[in-house]
Amino acid sequence: MDPDRVLIFDTTLRDGEQSPGISLNTGEKLEIAHQLARLGVDIIEAGFPIASPGDFEAVQAIAREVHGPVIAGLARAHAADVDRAWDAVRDAERPRIHTFLSTSDIHIEHQLQSTREDVKGQARAAVAHARSLCEDVEFSPMDATRADVEFTAEVIGIAIDEGATTINVPDTVGYTMPDEYKAFLARLYELVPGLAGVVLSVHCHDDLGLAVANSFAGIQAGARQVECAINGIGERAGNASLEEIVMLLHTRRRDVGVHTGIVTTEIARTSRLVSRLTGYPVQPNKAIVGRNAFVHESGIHQDGVLKERSTYEIMDATTVGVDTNAIVLGKHSGRHALRQALEELGYQVEGQVLNTAFKRFKEIADKKKQVTAMDLEALVTDELRSELAGYTLQWFDVEASSRRPPHATVSVLSPEGEELEGSFTGDGPVDAIFRAVNAATGLDARLREFRVEAVTGGEDALGEVSVVVEYQGQSAGGQGVATDILEAAGMAYVRAISNGVRKARIAAEQPPVTARPAELATP
Repeated sequence: MDPDRVLIFDTTLRDGEQSPGISLNTGEKLEIAHQLARLGVDIIEAGFPIASPGDFEAVQAIAREVHGPVIAGLARAHAADVDRAWDAVRDAERPRIHTFLSTSDIHIEHQLQSTREDVKGQARAAVAHARSLCEDVEFSPMDATRADVEFTAEVIGIAIDEGATTINVPDTVGYTMPDEYKAFLARLYELVPGLAGVVLSVHCHDDLGLAVANSFAGIQAGARQVECAINGIGERAGNASLEEIVMLLHTRRRDVGVHTGIVTTEIARTSRLVSRLTGYPVQPNKAIVGRNAFVHESGIHQDGVLKERSTYEIMDATTVGVDTNAIVLGKHSGRHALRQALEELGYQVEGQVLNTAFKRFKEIADKKKQVTAMDLEALVTDELRSELAGYTLQWFDVEASSRRPPHATVSVLSPEGEELEGSFTGDGPVDAIFRAVNAATGLDARLREFRVEAVTGGEDALGEVSVVVEYQGQSAGGQGVATDILEAAGMAYVRAISNGVRKARIAAEQPPVTARPAELATP
């Protein structure tokens, strides 16, 4: 391995997918995984196979269909977890088992209700078992930055002795600071001679806004793998943002002396895809991928940039793929032009999939003068949301007036193919549609979040609506895209309900050990 190469370990599909309200089906996870491969990540942590049958299915599909990156599955330090992870990733070109166990006394006493000796024994058994199945094994001492460094070093030494090839030292709760983290890792190198012979990894959370800073400190201390997520999504305040750590190393390469294998021009597209499929928006002032990241409002800044871009820009927007809106199609464009445009965006579509996409494209093109690359991305990702069997919005009627409450009537197709109709009034037309959907399905879903954004600029822009509902204690999200905001809202709400029903059913069917309690959280 190049000693100056930093491996990018993407956990968008595992840690990121554990964020509240995110409900990705297998098709959506596959699409993100394929895009991560185009982005050039080194390792994709595809999921937590024992968490649910759906997680297992998605990890297995990614292992079989996505080529290039290492495909990793997460497992607690239990034999059943390790076996399940191996069954999910074993068909990958380059499989990895990632197992973890807490070393902090806080976790050992209160969560595991165990002892340090038991932790050492569990770590030894888990890594040995994983190594008997797979040559590539990663071990994480969870909550390491709040743990005793000498004890953590002892557990890491055991993991290395049993064959771990990567050691990840996570800041699980985002508590540490860069200088502390660097010193902690330096001390581990002193206490564990074998650490120099494996890949040292860092996994930092953003609870204090230091995830990227701590990850960079880890690199300076000798780490050559960074665990991160697109748009920084993840448990609680999220993970280190992949785009930020990558562009930090790219922009300041001559000063920091290390690099990654990331195809930076794919960053913006990957960010948009993950945002659309998860329903998690990117804040406008987000570094690298926020819509204002390369926009200048101040007259002084505008004047400077017009004279010389480098006066106020340290990066060229095209470096991260921001200028990807060049493809323009219209209502007279044919099937071949659409397929070529989609291929340029990285989507391979043939047969019935192409026919469906073409039909949807024509419907949109009749309502918009031009269909851009970003419109096409939104349409393709929107179609992915329809792959999971569930409720489907057939049609809706809304009567709205400032003199009386809006009234909506909807038709919803059930998973069994039955057409259900319902009517209701609401505080506004969107609320009336949502209440009518509840009446049609007979489901008591409660709206928790509602957001609407334009995919592109202009009066004929596609509208993208994201909602989060709560159903039987389960939080689930849904998204919809259409030129009509009411239609997009109805689609998003119905999909959120479908995801909520699915999650509630899985929670009811699974025994406690395979649910997602706190102990299944990120390392």
